Amino acid sequence: MSNDIFSTRVTIVNPQGLHMRPAYLLAETASKFDATIELVKDDIRVDGKSVLGIMTLGAAQGTDVVVEAQGGDAADAVAKLEALLQSGFPSAKEAAEPEEG
Repeated sequence: MSNDIFSTRVTIVNPQGLHMRPAYLLAETASKFDATIELVKDDIRVDGKSVLGIMTLGAAQGTDVVVEAQGGDAADAVAKLEALLQSGFPSAKEAAEPEEG
């Protein structure tokens, strides 16, 4: 098992921030990895596999959050969570409808 720590800083783009649905999706995704995953905002550090923990960050749109992982699949976990955060968590309806232009 690797002791390397992987991390990335991501700016929250979702207009509603990390409310219940994005927190659930983050925790659900994080739980698929063996690595220990934490999210950090300012001086608050929470378990990335805990919906309640993620929600306690109070991360609004424009907030920077650090995703940090340690363990065998830590690099993959950080990459996957970074992509999820950068996606803005489109709703199922938004994801299914093409943009008008």
